[in-house]
Amino acid sequence: MSSVAFHTLGCKVNHYETEAIWQLFKQQGYERVDFEAIADVYVINTCTVTNTGDKKSRQVIRRAIRSNPDAVICVTGCYAQTSPAEIMAIPGVDIVVGTQDRSKMLDYINHYQKERQPINAVGNIMKSRVYEELDVPAFTDRTRASLKIQEGCNNFCTFCIIPWARGLMRSRDPQEVIKQAQQLVDAGYKEIVLTGIHTGGYGEDMKDYNLAALLRDLEAHVKGLKRIRISSIEASQITDEVIEVISQSQLVVRHLHIPLQSGSDTVLKRMRRKYRMEFFAERLERLKEALPGLAVTSDIIVGFPGETEAEFKETYDFVKAHQFSELHVFPYSKRTGTPAARMKDQIDEEVKNERVHRLIELSDQLAKQYASRFENDVLEVIPEEPFKDDPKSGLYVGYSDNYLKIVFPATEEMVGKLVKVKILKAGYPYNEGQFVRVLDDTGENEQTRTAI
Repeated sequence: MSSVAFHTLGCKVNHYETEAIWQLFKQQGYERVDFEAIADVYVINTCTVTNTGDKKSRQVIRRAIRSNPDAVICVTGCYAQTSPAEIMAIPGVDIVVGTQDRSKMLDYINHYQKERQPINAVGNIMKSRVYEELDVPAFTDRTRASLKIQEGCNNFCTFCIIPWARGLMRSRDPQEVIKQAQQLVDAGYKEIVLTGIHTGGYGEDMKDYNLAALLRDLEAHVKGLKRIRISSIEASQITDEVIEVISQSQLVVRHLHIPLQSGSDTVLKRMRRKYRMEFFAERLERLKEALPGLAVTSDIIVGFPGETEAEFKETYDFVKAHQFSELHVFPYSKRTGTPAARMKDQIDEEVKNERVHRLIELSDQLAKQYASRFENDVLEVIPEEPFKDDPKSGLYVGYSDNYLKIVFPATEEMVGKLVKVKILKAGYPYNEGQFVRVLDDTGENEQTRTAI
């Protein structure tokens, strides 16, 4: 039996696609081994979102070649798509496949094993107009399942290389989404995370169908699904219809990740973002009215070319005023090949770092404030894994619907199930909880532990 080892760099979409590629190998009788082990085939799924992503990808490729010089080294993903020649130039790389035609990977491997000639199978991604179907009926991780619903992005923000790596917006056929969602629920998953390169843009390339319609259809047709989480949605995609569907839904959780990137209109314009702050604020207010207790997390780029102290302060004040529940803060890093990398007024690293720290401090403070609203409340949580800080304690970690990370006493049997947990002590990054009961599939009590 041949063996295959995978290494995934980058985002949730890459992790989803690695699982999909593994399904193809599994069907051909391959055994999956750890990336550090000796394998017959190594698949490295690369990232190119920053220059560092490229560098890390190259390091991992070289590691695989050193592990077994006789193995077939297959490189895929975003960096493979944007820089195939750079990867082919690494001695020992055998096959390069970009962000399409992954379903042909095994054919390429068979061909390579016969001919022993390196294969560059990267095509022009900008010509792709159809979503590439890659099925994932189950995941190696058994608690939260991702479901990829779209590919590509039409935005071309000045700091971002991703449209060149992923191509233009393509939505997945709704019937395929529903079919795969049902497969995942049947495999035991209670929560599905809808994911993509530009997830909220789902349906923009379709006639009379959109994200709101998909959410309605998933709720109506997928039997046994308990939670739907949207991995990320742009403010410009939060339509009145989306707000209405979310507010009426029994399944869409009280958590949205809405990338802000900057809270200054002048910076947003330089970034070529599609919204202004007044609009973003109005959407947030509408969402919070529709969904009391909503957690809004966000991404922010600090130190974008030309960002003045006053512009940074606008971002800081906006975040504070609108009480985001947590931020992912990134110092701006030049991405070769993007307009922002060529802009004048690049910001000094020290200034960037100082601003990053100020925003992270604010984020920690807001996260604690948000969590404290739920002290003594009972929330629904899916236990994911034992608490790593104290593995012998019998404590497990899981997320509530509104994305609070909760540590509480549980058992291995509860992993992946829906349980009720009372928040005893709010905090950040963890909240301390007390197990109340497991919910069975009808939502009734399955087993109850008396509260202390």
